[in-house]
Amino acid sequence: CAIPAVTFLICLIAYPSLWLLRRLGPQPLTRQQSIILHVYALVILFCYYKACFTDPGRIPKDWIPKSSETAKENPRDRVQRQRWCRKCQAYKPSRAHHCKTCESPWTANCVSHTTFPHFVRFLFYAVAGMSHLGCLLWSRMYHLWTQRDLPSYLGPSPTLLFGLFFITALNSLVVFALFILLVRTLWCLGANTTTIEGWEIERHETLLRRARYLGGVLEGPNGTKIRITRQEYPWDIGIFSNIAQGMGSWNPLAWFWPFSFTPTVESGLEFEDNGIEERAFDPSNAFTHSMDPEEVYKRQQADRMRPSPITDTSELRRRQPFHVRYDKKNVQKRRDEDYAYVTDYESDGEEQEQETYDWQPKPGEGEEGWRNSEGERLDDFGVDEDVEFYDEDEVPLGELMRRKNLANSGSTY
Repeated sequence: CAIPAVTFLICLIAYPSLWLLRRLGPQPLTRQQSIILHVYALVILFCYYKACFTDPGRIPKDWIPKSSETAKENPRDRVQRQRWCRKCQAYKPSRAHHCKTCESPWTANCVSHTTFPHFVRFLFYAVAGMSHLGCLLWSRMYHLWTQRDLPSYLGPSPTLLFGLFFITALNSLVVFALFILLVRTLWCLGANTTTIEGWEIERHETLLRRARYLGGVLEGPNGTKIRITRQEYPWDIGIFSNIAQGMGSWNPLAWFWPFSFTPTVESGLEFEDNGIEERAFDPSNAFTHSMDPEEVYKRQQADRMRPSPITDTSELRRRQPFHVRYDKKNVQKRRDEDYAYVTDYESDGEEQEQETYDWQPKPGEGEEGWRNSEGERLDDFGVDEDVEFYDEDEVPLGELMRRKNLANSGSTY
Protein backbone atom coordinates (compact mmCIF):
# COMPACT_ATOMS: atom_id res chain seq x y z
CA CYS A 1 0.00 0.00 0.00
CA ALA A 2 3.05 2.30 -0.13
CA ILE A 3 2.43 3.50 -3.69
CA PRO A 4 -1.25 4.52 -3.21
CA ALA A 5 -0.39 6.14 0.13
CA VAL A 6 2.47 8.22 -1.27
CA THR A 7 0.39 9.16 -4.33
CA PHE A 8 -2.43 10.29 -2.06
CA LEU A 9 0.02 12.29 0.08
CA ILE A 10 1.46 14.07 -2.97
CA CYS A 11 -1.99 14.93 -4.31
CA LEU A 12 -3.21 15.97 -0.85
CA ILE A 13 -0.39 18.50 -0.52
CA ALA A 14 -0.33 19.73 -4.12
CA TYR A 15 -3.89 20.28 -5.32
CA PRO A 16 -5.72 21.58 -2.21
CA SER A 17 -2.85 24.05 -1.88
CA LEU A 18 -3.67 25.48 -5.32
CA TRP A 19 -7.28 25.97 -4.23
CA LEU A 20 -6.18 27.70 -1.01
CA LEU A 21 -3.56 29.95 -2.59
CA ARG A 22 -6.07 31.33 -5.08
CA ARG A 23 -8.31 32.51 -2.21
CA LEU A 24 -5.82 33.90 0.29
CA GLY A 25 -3.92 37.18 0.40
CA PRO A 26 -1.80 39.14 0.09
CA GLN A 27 -2.56 38.46 -3.57
CA PRO A 28 -4.11 35.61 -5.54
CA LEU A 29 -1.92 32.96 -7.10
CA THR A 30 -0.64 34.12 -10.49
CA ARG A 31 -0.88 32.03 -13.63
CA GLN A 32 2.90 31.55 -13.73
CA GLN A 33 3.01 30.35 -10.12
CA SER A 34 0.13 27.98 -10.80
CA ILE A 35 1.92 26.49 -13.82
CA ILE A 36 5.13 26.02 -11.82
CA LEU A 37 3.30 24.17 -9.04
CA HIS A 38 1.48 21.95 -11.56
CA VAL A 39 4.76 21.10 -13.30
CA TYR A 40 6.40 20.26 -9.97
CA ALA A 41 3.51 17.95 -9.04
CA LEU A 42 3.59 16.13 -12.38
CA VAL A 43 7.39 15.74 -12.35
CA ILE A 44 7.32 14.42 -8.78
CA LEU A 45 4.66 11.86 -9.66
CA PHE A 46 6.47 10.82 -12.84
CA CYS A 47 9.85 10.32 -11.12
CA TYR A 48 8.13 8.51 -8.26
CA TYR A 49 6.40 6.04 -10.56
CA LYS A 50 9.66 5.49 -12.46
CA ALA A 51 11.33 4.59 -9.16
CA CYS A 52 8.43 2.30 -8.24
CA PHE A 53 7.87 0.40 -11.47
CA THR A 54 11.36 0.20 -12.97
CA ASP A 55 12.70 -3.34 -12.77
CA PRO A 56 15.48 -3.36 -10.13
CA GLY A 57 17.32 -5.92 -12.24
CA ARG A 58 18.72 -9.39 -11.74
CA ILE A 59 22.04 -10.98 -12.55
CA PRO A 60 21.85 -12.58 -16.03
CA LYS A 61 22.09 -16.35 -15.85
CA ASP A 62 24.80 -16.48 -18.51
CA TRP A 63 26.91 -13.72 -16.94
CA ILE A 64 30.57 -14.53 -16.34
CA PRO A 65 32.90 -12.10 -14.52
CA LYS A 66 35.24 -10.21 -16.78
CA SER A 67 38.18 -11.32 -14.69
CA SER A 68 37.43 -14.97 -15.44
CA GLU A 69 37.42 -14.28 -19.19
CA THR A 70 40.71 -12.36 -19.14
CA ALA A 71 42.51 -14.36 -16.46
CA LYS A 72 44.74 -16.07 -18.99
CA GLU A 73 45.78 -12.77 -20.57
CA ASN A 74 46.02 -10.53 -17.50
CA PRO A 75 47.81 -11.96 -14.44
CA ARG A 76 46.15 -9.34 -12.21
CA ASP A 77 42.71 -10.70 -13.02
CA ARG A 78 43.87 -14.13 -11.98
CA VAL A 79 43.97 -13.09 -8.32
CA GLN A 80 40.95 -10.79 -8.38
CA ARG A 81 38.29 -11.74 -5.88
CA GLN A 82 35.53 -14.06 -7.09
CA ARG A 83 32.16 -14.39 -5.37
CA TRP A 84 29.60 -17.17 -5.57
CA CYS A 85 25.95 -17.13 -4.47
CA ARG A 86 24.98 -20.51 -3.02
CA LYS A 87 21.25 -19.85 -3.30
CA CYS A 88 21.28 -18.71 -6.94
CA GLN A 89 24.10 -21.08 -7.93
CA ALA A 90 25.67 -18.29 -9.96
CA TYR A 91 28.49 -15.77 -9.97
CA LYS A 92 27.99 -12.82 -7.68
CA PRO A 93 29.16 -9.32 -8.73
CA SER A 94 31.34 -7.40 -6.32
CA ARG A 95 28.66 -5.02 -5.05
CA ALA A 96 25.65 -7.32 -5.35
CA HIS A 97 23.58 -8.62 -2.44
CA HIS A 98 20.94 -11.33 -2.32
CA CYS A 99 17.65 -9.62 -1.43
CA LYS A 100 15.05 -11.31 0.74
CA THR A 101 12.51 -8.50 0.46
CA CYS A 102 12.37 -5.71 -2.12
CA GLU A 103 10.14 -3.22 -0.36
CA SER A 104 11.40 0.29 0.27
CA PRO A 105 8.93 2.10 2.57
CA TRP A 106 8.63 4.83 -0.06
CA THR A 107 8.55 2.94 -3.35
CA ALA A 108 7.77 -0.71 -2.46
CA ASN A 109 10.68 -1.56 -4.75
CA CYS A 110 14.42 -2.08 -4.51
CA VAL A 111 16.53 1.07 -4.72
CA SER A 112 19.03 -0.65 -6.99
CA HIS A 113 21.52 0.32 -9.67
CA THR A 114 18.72 0.78 -12.20
CA THR A 115 16.19 2.58 -9.97
CA PHE A 116 18.58 4.77 -7.98
CA PRO A 117 18.72 7.70 -10.47
CA HIS A 118 14.91 7.90 -10.58
CA PHE A 119 14.77 7.77 -6.77
CA VAL A 120 17.30 10.62 -6.46
CA ARG A 121 15.35 12.75 -8.94
CA PHE A 122 12.13 12.02 -7.06
CA LEU A 123 13.67 13.22 -3.79
CA PHE A 124 15.24 16.27 -5.41
CA TYR A 125 12.07 17.48 -7.12
CA ALA A 126 9.94 16.64 -4.09
CA VAL A 127 12.14 18.76 -1.81
CA ALA A 128 12.41 21.57 -4.38
CA GLY A 129 8.70 21.62 -5.19
CA MET A 130 7.51 21.38 -1.60
CA SER A 131 10.00 24.05 -0.52
CA HIS A 132 8.61 26.36 -3.20
CA LEU A 133 5.09 25.56 -2.06
CA GLY A 134 6.11 26.15 1.56
CA CYS A 135 7.35 29.64 0.72
CA LEU A 136 3.96 30.50 -0.79
CA LEU A 137 2.06 29.02 2.15
CA TRP A 138 4.18 30.73 4.80
CA SER A 139 3.83 34.06 3.01
CA ARG A 140 0.04 33.68 3.44
CA MET A 141 0.54 32.76 7.07
CA TYR A 142 2.66 35.85 7.62
CA HIS A 143 0.06 38.03 5.91
CA LEU A 144 -2.64 36.68 8.23
CA TRP A 145 -0.43 37.36 11.24
CA THR A 146 0.09 40.99 10.19
CA GLN A 147 -3.70 41.38 9.82
CA ARG A 148 -4.55 39.70 13.12
CA ASP A 149 -5.97 42.90 14.68
CA LEU A 150 -8.61 43.37 11.99
CA PRO A 151 -12.19 42.17 12.49
CA SER A 152 -12.69 38.48 11.71
CA TYR A 153 -15.28 39.17 9.00
CA LEU A 154 -12.50 40.84 6.95
CA GLY A 155 -10.36 37.71 7.05
CA PRO A 156 -10.69 34.24 5.51
CA SER A 157 -13.36 31.76 6.51
CA PRO A 158 -12.72 29.09 9.18
CA THR A 159 -12.51 26.46 6.42
CA LEU A 160 -9.72 28.36 4.67
CA LEU A 161 -7.91 28.93 7.96
CA PHE A 162 -8.07 25.26 8.93
CA GLY A 163 -6.98 24.17 5.45
CA LEU A 164 -4.06 26.61 5.45
CA PHE A 165 -2.78 25.49 8.85
CA PHE A 166 -3.25 21.80 8.04
CA ILE A 167 -1.56 21.91 4.62
CA THR A 168 1.28 24.10 5.91
CA ALA A 169 2.00 21.78 8.84
CA LEU A 170 1.79 18.65 6.69
CA ASN A 171 3.98 20.13 3.95
CA SER A 172 6.60 21.30 6.48
CA LEU A 173 6.75 17.89 8.17
CA VAL A 174 7.07 15.94 4.92
CA VAL A 175 9.65 18.27 3.35
CA PHE A 176 11.75 18.08 6.53
CA ALA A 177 11.78 14.27 6.42
CA LEU A 178 12.49 14.21 2.68
CA PHE A 179 15.27 16.77 3.05
CA ILE A 180 17.07 14.56 5.57
CA LEU A 181 16.66 11.57 3.26
CA LEU A 182 17.90 13.61 0.29
CA VAL A 183 21.01 14.78 2.16
CA ARG A 184 21.78 11.21 3.22
CA THR A 185 21.24 9.96 -0.34
CA LEU A 186 23.42 12.68 -1.89
CA TRP A 187 26.17 11.96 0.62
CA CYS A 188 26.07 8.27 -0.35
CA LEU A 189 26.06 9.27 -4.03
CA GLY A 190 29.12 11.50 -3.64
CA ALA A 191 31.00 8.82 -1.69
CA ASN A 192 29.76 6.04 -4.01
CA THR A 193 28.40 3.97 -1.13
CA THR A 194 25.09 2.29 -0.53
CA THR A 195 23.36 2.02 2.83
CA ILE A 196 24.40 -1.63 2.99
CA GLU A 197 28.02 -0.75 2.23
CA GLY A 198 27.86 1.96 4.91
CA TRP A 199 26.75 -0.72 7.36
CA GLU A 200 29.65 -2.93 6.26
CA ILE A 201 32.15 -0.06 6.65
CA GLU A 202 30.95 0.61 10.20
CA ARG A 203 31.23 -3.06 11.06
CA HIS A 204 34.76 -3.16 9.63
CA GLU A 205 35.78 -0.12 11.71
CA THR A 206 34.35 -1.74 14.83
CA LEU A 207 36.33 -4.93 14.24
CA LEU A 208 39.51 -2.93 13.63
CA ARG A 209 39.03 -0.95 16.84
CA ARG A 210 38.52 -4.10 18.89
CA ALA A 211 41.41 -5.94 17.26
CA ARG A 212 43.84 -3.05 17.80
CA TYR A 213 44.16 -3.91 21.50
CA LEU A 214 44.16 -7.66 21.00
CA GLY A 215 47.29 -7.93 18.90
CA GLY A 216 45.45 -7.43 15.62
CA VAL A 217 43.45 -10.65 15.88
CA LEU A 218 39.93 -11.59 16.93
CA GLU A 219 38.49 -14.93 17.87
CA GLY A 220 36.15 -16.47 15.32
CA PRO A 221 32.96 -18.41 16.08
CA ASN A 222 34.85 -21.71 16.07
CA GLY A 223 37.67 -20.42 18.29
CA THR A 224 40.17 -19.77 15.50
CA LYS A 225 42.25 -16.60 15.57
CA ILE A 226 41.47 -14.28 12.66
CA ARG A 227 43.86 -11.45 11.80
CA ILE A 228 42.00 -8.22 11.08
CA THR A 229 43.67 -5.81 8.64
CA ARG A 230 42.38 -2.47 7.41
CA GLN A 231 40.75 -2.60 4.01
CA GLU A 232 40.26 0.61 2.08
CA TYR A 233 36.91 1.19 0.42
CA PRO A 234 37.60 0.39 -3.27
CA TRP A 235 34.68 2.10 -5.04
CA ASP A 236 35.39 5.76 -4.25
CA ILE A 237 36.85 6.99 -7.56
CA GLY A 238 36.36 10.75 -7.18
CA ILE A 239 33.22 12.76 -6.48
CA PHE A 240 32.33 13.58 -10.11
CA SER A 241 32.98 10.02 -11.28
CA ASN A 242 31.00 8.70 -8.31
CA ILE A 243 27.99 10.85 -9.20
CA ALA A 244 28.24 9.99 -12.89
CA GLN A 245 28.39 6.29 -12.07
CA GLY A 246 25.45 6.47 -9.68
CA MET A 247 23.26 8.57 -12.00
CA GLY A 248 24.15 6.52 -15.08
CA SER A 249 25.43 9.43 -17.18
CA TRP A 250 28.41 11.77 -17.47
CA ASN A 251 26.13 14.62 -18.57
CA PRO A 252 25.13 16.78 -15.55
CA LEU A 253 21.97 17.88 -17.36
CA ALA A 254 20.84 14.25 -17.56
CA TRP A 255 21.07 13.98 -13.78
CA PHE A 256 18.12 16.38 -13.44
CA TRP A 257 16.18 15.44 -16.58
CA PRO A 258 13.09 13.43 -15.51
CA PHE A 259 13.00 11.51 -18.81
CA SER A 260 16.60 10.28 -18.61
CA PHE A 261 17.09 6.66 -19.58
CA THR A 262 17.32 3.86 -17.04
CA PRO A 263 20.83 2.40 -16.54
CA THR A 264 21.21 -1.12 -17.88
CA VAL A 265 21.75 -4.11 -15.64
CA GLU A 266 25.00 -4.85 -17.50
CA SER A 267 26.45 -1.49 -16.40
CA GLY A 268 26.03 -2.59 -12.78
CA LEU A 269 27.90 -5.88 -13.05
CA GLU A 270 31.41 -4.44 -13.22
CA PHE A 271 32.50 -1.27 -11.42
CA GLU A 272 35.68 0.74 -11.69
CA ASP A 273 37.73 0.60 -8.50
CA ASN A 274 40.38 2.94 -7.18
CA GLY A 275 43.05 0.21 -7.23
CA ILE A 276 44.23 0.87 -3.67
CA GLU A 277 43.83 -2.71 -2.47
CA GLU A 278 45.04 -4.49 -5.62
CA ARG A 279 48.03 -2.58 -6.91
CA ALA A 280 50.34 -4.63 -9.07
CA PHE A 281 53.69 -5.50 -7.50
CA ASP A 282 56.55 -3.42 -8.91
CA PRO A 283 59.91 -5.19 -8.34
CA SER A 284 61.78 -1.92 -8.91
CA ASN A 285 60.18 -0.49 -5.76
CA ALA A 286 61.03 -3.51 -3.63
CA PHE A 287 63.72 -3.45 -0.91
CA THR A 288 66.38 -5.80 -2.21
CA HIS A 289 69.23 -5.15 0.25
CA SER A 290 70.26 -7.67 2.84
CA MET A 291 68.79 -7.30 6.34
CA ASP A 292 71.88 -8.79 7.99
CA PRO A 293 72.89 -6.51 10.92
CA GLU A 294 76.47 -6.23 9.66
CA GLU A 295 75.30 -5.19 6.20
CA VAL A 296 72.84 -2.66 7.66
CA TYR A 297 75.61 -1.15 9.81
CA LYS A 298 77.92 -0.82 6.79
CA ARG A 299 75.22 0.93 4.77
CA GLN A 300 74.58 3.35 7.64
CA GLN A 301 78.27 4.17 7.88
CA ALA A 302 78.46 4.73 4.13
CA ASP A 303 75.50 7.08 4.30
CA ARG A 304 77.15 9.10 7.07
CA MET A 305 80.42 9.36 5.14
CA ARG A 306 78.71 10.46 1.95
CA PRO A 307 79.39 14.18 1.38
CA SER A 308 76.34 16.38 1.62
CA PRO A 309 75.39 18.22 -1.60
CA ILE A 310 74.12 21.16 0.49
CA THR A 311 76.67 23.96 0.76
CA ASP A 312 74.48 26.86 1.81
CA THR A 313 72.96 26.07 5.21
CA SER A 314 71.27 29.41 5.74
CA GLU A 315 67.91 28.02 4.62
CA LEU A 316 68.25 25.09 7.01
CA ARG A 317 68.99 27.42 9.92
CA ARG A 318 66.07 29.64 8.95
CA ARG A 319 63.67 26.67 8.96
CA GLN A 320 65.00 25.16 12.18
CA PRO A 321 62.49 26.96 14.51
CA PHE A 322 59.67 25.67 12.33
CA HIS A 323 60.89 22.08 12.64
CA VAL A 324 61.19 22.44 16.41
CA ARG A 325 57.58 23.63 16.66
CA TYR A 326 56.48 20.92 14.22
CA ASP A 327 58.15 18.17 16.28
CA LYS A 328 56.55 19.45 19.50
CA LYS A 329 53.16 19.55 17.82
CA ASN A 330 53.55 15.96 16.57
CA VAL A 331 54.58 14.73 20.02
CA GLN A 332 51.49 16.33 21.58
CA LYS A 333 49.32 14.95 18.77
CA ARG A 334 50.61 11.41 19.36
CA ARG A 335 49.92 11.76 23.08
CA ASP A 336 46.39 12.95 22.39
CA GLU A 337 45.82 10.06 19.97
CA ASP A 338 47.13 7.54 22.50
CA TYR A 339 44.78 8.97 25.14
CA ALA A 340 41.90 8.87 22.66
CA TYR A 341 42.69 5.23 21.81
CA VAL A 342 42.69 4.27 25.50
CA THR A 343 39.44 6.14 26.11
CA ASP A 344 37.91 4.59 23.01
CA TYR A 345 39.02 1.13 24.10
CA GLU A 346 37.58 1.60 27.59
CA SER A 347 34.28 2.88 26.22
CA ASP A 348 34.25 0.09 23.66
CA GLY A 349 34.74 -2.41 26.45
CA GLU A 350 31.81 -0.90 28.30
CA GLU A 351 29.75 -1.08 25.11
CA GLN A 352 30.69 -4.72 24.71
CA GLU A 353 29.62 -5.47 28.28
CA GLN A 354 26.38 -3.54 27.81
CA GLU A 355 25.86 -5.23 24.46
CA THR A 356 26.40 -8.62 26.05
CA TYR A 357 23.92 -7.74 28.76
CA ASP A 358 21.25 -6.12 26.58
CA TRP A 359 21.39 -8.24 23.44
CA GLN A 360 20.75 -11.80 24.46
CA PRO A 361 21.49 -14.42 21.80
CA LYS A 362 18.46 -15.40 19.83
CA PRO A 363 17.89 -18.66 17.99
CA GLY A 364 19.53 -18.53 14.59
CA GLU A 365 21.22 -15.20 15.30
CA GLY A 366 24.98 -15.54 14.91
CA GLU A 367 27.63 -13.27 13.42
CA GLU A 368 25.09 -12.05 10.87
CA GLY A 369 23.09 -10.55 13.73
CA TRP A 370 25.62 -7.76 14.37
CA ARG A 371 24.00 -4.33 14.67
CA ASN A 372 25.46 -0.92 13.95
CA SER A 373 25.27 2.16 16.18
CA GLU A 374 21.67 2.74 15.07
CA GLY A 375 20.63 -0.81 15.95
CA GLU A 376 20.35 -1.88 12.30
CA ARG A 377 21.34 -5.27 10.95
CA LEU A 378 21.48 -6.47 7.35
CA ASP A 379 18.01 -7.92 7.61
CA ASP A 380 16.66 -4.38 8.10
CA PHE A 381 17.87 -3.51 4.59
CA GLY A 382 16.04 -6.45 3.04
CA VAL A 383 19.19 -8.56 2.63
CA ASP A 384 19.04 -12.32 3.05
CA GLU A 385 21.52 -12.64 5.93
CA ASP A 386 21.92 -16.41 5.74
CA VAL A 387 22.94 -16.19 2.10
CA GLU A 388 24.96 -12.98 2.41
CA PHE A 389 27.14 -13.98 5.38
CA TYR A 390 27.85 -17.54 4.39
CA ASP A 391 28.40 -17.10 0.68
CA GLU A 392 31.94 -18.00 -0.25
CA ASP A 393 34.44 -15.36 -1.32
CA GLU A 394 37.94 -15.87 -2.63
CA VAL A 395 36.89 -19.11 -4.33
CA PRO A 396 39.40 -20.27 -6.99
CA LEU A 397 38.34 -19.50 -10.52
CA GLY A 398 38.42 -23.12 -11.63
CA GLU A 399 36.09 -24.12 -8.80
CA LEU A 400 33.65 -21.34 -9.72
CA MET A 401 33.64 -22.47 -13.35
CA ARG A 402 32.92 -26.04 -12.25
CA ARG A 403 30.02 -24.91 -10.07
CA LYS A 404 28.65 -22.76 -12.90
CA ASN A 405 28.72 -25.73 -15.28
CA LEU A 406 26.98 -27.92 -12.70
CA ALA A 407 24.28 -25.30 -12.18
CA ASN A 408 23.70 -24.99 -15.93
CA SER A 409 23.43 -28.74 -16.32
CA GLY A 410 20.83 -28.98 -13.54
CA SER A 411 23.08 -30.81 -11.10
CA THR A 412 23.23 -29.95 -7.43
CA TYR A 413 26.41 -28.98 -5.69
